Amino acid sequence: MKFKKLRHRAFQLKRAFANLLQLGDSLDLLRANQGLILSRLNETSISKKLVDHEFRVFSQNGEDGILQKLVKSIEIKNKTFIEFGVEDFFESNLRFLMIKDNWSGFVIDGSMQNMNKLKDSSFYWKHQLESECAFITKDNINELLSKSEFDEDIGVLSIDIDGNDYYVLEAITRVKPRILVCEYNAVFGPTRKITVPYRPDFVRTRAHYSNLFFGASLAAVTHIANKKGYSLVGVNSACCNAFFIRNDVLNNKFEVLNSEQAFLESKARESRDIAGGLTFLSGSKRYEIIKGLDVVNVESNSIEQL
Repeated sequence: MKFKKLRHRAFQLKRAFANLLQLGDSLDLLRANQGLILSRLNETSISKKLVDHEFRVFSQNGEDGILQKLVKSIEIKNKTFIEFGVEDFFESNLRFLMIKDNWSGFVIDGSMQNMNKLKDSSFYWKHQLESECAFITKDNINELLSKSEFDEDIGVLSIDIDGNDYYVLEAITRVKPRILVCEYNAVFGPTRKITVPYRPDFVRTRAHYSNLFFGASLAAVTHIANKKGYSLVGVNSACCNAFFIRNDVLNNKFEVLNSEQAFLESKARESRDIAGGLTFLSGSKRYEIIKGLDVVNVESNSIEQL
């Protein structure tokens, strides 16, 4: 009798899980269809400001809308993308582009659990998407990118690893995306060209208890992007992602900006206390808590203090 009850309970749980998966697919379809409508409306806007094109489908903020506008505004030879630091890719910058426009993708994350969850999703087999589990460093990034087997002239590259973003971007030679998206740390301000010191095992949550010491300033990311032949065309309104276009495909549909012109004050309040609890610091109070820590000036390659 107990065995029959257990078997029945297991069957109920299995059916409930299947229903949840089906519900998740239905919600994704609804969101994708809403995104399609927003994309059509977005195409009618002639604004050169990226924030005017924001909308969110699967991205964390308004990156979906910005990328839709960018890929429709410049010539894209290969509809391929690479994104790393994606976690399980359920929330990401490029998932909507893959689903709506049938782009091919390659994603990298350091968690095997995240990659397994991705492979269990319905959109993984429905689309040309490949994944790799790896902790990214400046020394292994090109080897990892080679596993995509994409032509170097990819459509979009999105970098978000909450740490060595500057050094990894600097090291990349395997691909030359037409559109580059790179996370930056707005707490570092608009003008100083600085990044955290390089550590191959850098983890944001261990670098400083505040969770605010990571990545590079917008000026630093713009500095290395300019050296690689890219122009800054704006940032998202959440003030965490910068967008660049390769100079050979750049046109007059967007304004070329420097870091001061593009910079917006971030309103995110993600600071932590020593115990890991949110402290909700905003404005200059976020800077004060990490003031005095060592950073690298990327122009002079020298150590400075915040």
